[in-house]
Amino acid sequence: MKDYAGTSFWLETCGDDLTPRPSLDGSVDVDVAILGAGYSGLWTAYYLLRREPSMRIAIVESEIAGFGASGRNGAWCTSSFPVSAQVLAERFGRERTRCVEFAMRDTVNEVARVCEAENIDAHFRKGGALEIARGRHEVPLIEAEYAAYESLDLADGYALLDRQELEERICVQDGQGALFVRDCATIHPGRLVRGLARAVERHGAAIFERTQVTGYSAGPRPVLHTNQGDVRAGTVVLAGEAYLSRLRPLHRQILPVYSLIVLTEPLTETQWREIGWRDHECVSSNKYVIDYLSRTVDGRILFGSRGEPYHFGSRIEDSCDRHEPTHKAIKGQVVEWFPMLRGVHFTHTWGGPVGMPRDFMPSVRYERETGVATARGYTGQGVATTNLAGRCLADLITGISSPLTELPMAGHRSRDWEPEPFRWLAVRSMQWAYEGIDARAARTGRAPSGRSLPERLGRH
Repeated sequence: MKDYAGTSFWLETCGDDLTPRPSLDGSVDVDVAILGAGYSGLWTAYYLLRREPSMRIAIVESEIAGFGASGRNGAWCTSSFPVSAQVLAERFGRERTRCVEFAMRDTVNEVARVCEAENIDAHFRKGGALEIARGRHEVPLIEAEYAAYESLDLADGYALLDRQELEERICVQDGQGALFVRDCATIHPGRLVRGLARAVERHGAAIFERTQVTGYSAGPRPVLHTNQGDVRAGTVVLAGEAYLSRLRPLHRQILPVYSLIVLTEPLTETQWREIGWRDHECVSSNKYVIDYLSRTVDGRILFGSRGEPYHFGSRIEDSCDRHEPTHKAIKGQVVEWFPMLRGVHFTHTWGGPVGMPRDFMPSVRYERETGVATARGYTGQGVATTNLAGRCLADLITGISSPLTELPMAGHRSRDWEPEPFRWLAVRSMQWAYEGIDARAARTGRAPSGRSLPERLGRH
């Protein structure tokens, strides 16, 4: 059997028995069939069952609940949406942007509420987030972001911190200031996803693990086809995030981009006194190749970053979860941020694919005529966004018109990514370009202009 505990620190320490649940054994008929026992699928099932407790729901998972991004992420439960407020306003207007912002703020608290109601000890701690300007060249970026929130009358959820105010919270090398995001919490991803799986089972759903979905059929009675039998349903929900790219009809709808993480040993009290970070804020950089950090309950630093090369044909394999050159570079960044940690030992490395749509915009769709629904495309910011998507999808499936079904992601469909080899050429070119833009800004001390072709294409 696969070593699921070795997938990530979060699954290793979730306190749960990772022995797979029974696989599907022959074909079944249900009301709702869900592909994927990660956050999207589980939240959708949870809210459907809270609405209609008698609903028959089957969740089909190729590995175990939480095997994908839900059990490997950076522990951020943030109100930040995958598309910035400024770009949302340009695409969808001021008022709909404000609705997204308030919905995401509420969502962080909703995750905490469900954890309490369902007795899920997910180590939820709401300390906010710090988007740090490391170097003067990053200061204009946080100032522009704050100005965008001011223009939308949303600045009450944010604060601009100068260098001294930042140092009172956390000491990082060349920290020149930060944008503080109020509505953000750290969680234990493994405890959250595994606890949520148990909750939906208590409410009546069946989870079939180690069952590979090979395809689906739309129509009056849609079907999930698996290697163990068919799941016939009134509604089929596709919630496999990056892994949906393995299904031929969705292969170009979602791009699997790998994000990698390193984890330090628990730090000493002396080290923590030098660093600060008492409020357990989530922390990020303002580079194009984003760095994201969190502090664990047992006193470790998690440091994650993109950077592993995109794999031709959107390939997803277990061997891609660890990429030694990238993990080595990330370990070096930890010491760049915190020079006092030179010589620190790293106990864990892992990674996995996140799902990136062509326009970076999540999609929450339900086509009643085909019976097919989907929630996907979080571009690495899915811990809270999946909860919002699950509630929205539950409304769409049950025919409830609500403020959530009026959000821009409801009914949204992204354009397809380019076919290969153009997809590989485009994505790798963008990755190389972003690395170069970050390096040039750090070298020259000048903020990126935002006018180059890669910057305009990747703006979100």
